Amino acid sequence: MVLADLGSKVALALRKMTQATVIDQTVMNEMLSEICKALLQADVNVAQVKHLREQVKRNVDVEALAGGLNKRKMLEQAVCNELCAMLDPGKEPYQPKKKQPNVIMFVGLQGCGKTTTCTKYAYMYKRKGFKCALVCADTFRAGAFDQLKQNATKAKIPFYGSYTETDPAQIAAEGVQKFKDEGYEIIIVDTSGRHMQEEALFEEMEQVAQLTQPDDVVFVMDSSIGQAAHEQATAFKSKVAVGSVIITKLDGHAKGGGALSAVAATGAPITNIGTGEHIEDFEEFEVKSFVSRMLGKGNIAGLMEKMKAADVDLEKQAPEMMKRLQSGQWTLRDMREQFQAVLKMGPLGNIMNQFPGMSGLDFHESGVRIKKWMTMMDSMTEAELDETKSFAPSRIVRIARGSGHHPQEVVELLEQFKLMQTTMQKTMKKNKKMGKGQMDLHNMDAATVAQMMHKMNPQMLAHLGGQQGLEQMMAEMEKEEKKLGGAKLLGGGKPAGRR
Repeated sequence: MVLADLGSKVALALRKMTQATVIDQTVMNEMLSEICKALLQADVNVAQVKHLREQVKRNVDVEALAGGLNKRKMLEQAVCNELCAMLDPGKEPYQPKKKQPNVIMFVGLQGCGKTTTCTKYAYMYKRKGFKCALVCADTFRAGAFDQLKQNATKAKIPFYGSYTETDPAQIAAEGVQKFKDEGYEIIIVDTSGRHMQEEALFEEMEQVAQLTQPDDVVFVMDSSIGQAAHEQATAFKSKVAVGSVIITKLDGHAKGGGALSAVAATGAPITNIGTGEHIEDFEEFEVKSFVSRMLGKGNIAGLMEKMKAADVDLEKQAPEMMKRLQSGQWTLRDMREQFQAVLKMGPLGNIMNQFPGMSGLDFHESGVRIKKWMTMMDSMTEAELDETKSFAPSRIVRIARGSGHHPQEVVELLEQFKLMQTTMQKTMKKNKKMGKGQMDLHNMDAATVAQMMHKMNPQMLAHLGGQQGLEQMMAEMEKEEKKLGGAKLLGGGKPAGRR
């Protein structure tokens, strides 16, 4: 993910500070210099970097602090607070309302991913139960309507556009009125990409806004734009009332700080971020969670929200699984259910990066491997899915042929299943001894969890710092879960939301 490099540099500067015996002005200045250097390399606006440095120094006077206070924690918190302040203009974004038309107009530069983002935005609200529609008011770019048409068809969202009409304001007005008459709740208007030097296109954008009277104007910002972001954002803000910002392509560029610092220019909050090409690669933006993930501290609260959004109802799944585990059974069917629940929540990399210590790892191959295993399990009979014993070689060959994979890959799946089965059974035995009736990740045998993690991603354990790092990560997760009211991440109680 973009900014992972920035996050790791800031986190490294904070870690270096914790290694110092005494926290004094010199240590604080060294830490702030490294953080400011990392921010500038990520294209964050110079004035904002200077402001962050001054604010941290003003809020934490290390020389004047009493001896019993934890200066490291106070400095770390001050840096986090200033990074949050940089991304939060203190303004609430527009919230679409049900049972009434909400017209959302999208604006931005050419090539910023606006048309794709329109579809992602509509798809997100469709999953929330809103009746959504798309209007293509981009007559400037060749193939714009075809692209929107293709995206909307794939997402099963109604759309409106024209191959013959050349006036985008007219198309926008007709499309919005059509969908209003048909009772649609969210009507998204996709406009032409434009640059601040193209005065005619800016006038056209104002005309579209006048005729459609949007409830919210969303400024779509490409994360790779760099220092030019501030000027462009200011130009758009001067022409239309920008109410929200969406940052795109956060998966593909080494920098991105310029786009984030442009929030100050619009005075509008970031509402969503695009993290990939697929329609599901779209996340709601929450400042504290984003900064926490960027610094490698994970985002357990955000993970819980994802579980609820994906309708992963652990309460319904848990009782039957508990019965099977208590009788010493954990089948391939159970493993498939767990994988299905994980895949519902989006790309594996996005999920795993919400765990403390996992930021910066590439989970693409792990996600591909899970999908392969799901295909193999789909090739199994009902009896095989409930089987707990070893498979005969002839059955392994048949499953491989049926799923289009090599027999060795089926053997790999069965090995992973045995590992997970052992982990679940060990955890259940420990819970019985402790008088608990639910799954608890922190009672799992750390060595077995380490084996599972290594199987899924060979670099994972090394990235965490070996067995000791894994145990530290699990301890951090336990602390986060306690803050959320004791919610468990694996087969336990009801997922808790943010507090």
